[in-house]
Amino acid sequence: MFERFTEGARGVVTGAVGHSERMAADSVTEEHMLLALLDQEGTRASFAFAALGIRDRRPAVEQALADARRHGGLSKADTDALADIGIDVGRIVSKVEETHGEGALRAGGTAGRPRRWWPGHRPLAPGAKRTLERSLRIAVGRGDRHIGVEHLLLALAARPGVVSEVLADHGATYTTLERTMSTAALPPDLPATG
Repeated sequence: MFERFTEGARGVVTGAVGHSERMAADSVTEEHMLLALLDQEGTRASFAFAALGIRDRRPAVEQALADARRHGGLSKADTDALADIGIDVGRIVSKVEETHGEGALRAGGTAGRPRRWWPGHRPLAPGAKRTLERSLRIAVGRGDRHIGVEHLLLALAARPGVVSEVLADHGATYTTLERTMSTAALPPDLPATG
């Protein structure tokens, strides 16, 4: 499948690995893919982020992702659903952190486990793999021969979970992203060579 990725899309995957390494995560997640997309410039995705004001709100996006990570990867919708049945996730996190230290529930983190250092190798988390698969389906469904950054962003917005929720909270739903990127006066991302 990676042979169908454009250079920009490959750059997103490489950037996601870099974010994963900097965060000392065990694997590359959808969160790392979103952060890598936010790093890119001159693409349809970066145009959409700028048009929707997300680039200017990057700190808020990063904080929302960090909050979800601190809550064991639960989305706001998950937290709200648990609150509806009387479970206060914030209180549970506080109690666990009092006993086990800050970040003890951090999703994808290394709290309480020995770190494994395999330079240059970070496996893709199951959600990240499904996002890549969905990006292929989106590209094929749109009649595109290659998978570009726009397909990766649409796949992230389409998959239920923390990343799509954070995007939606900042006005970037699948529909708004698709509409915004279709108006981008940018050439399509070029296929990777080699």
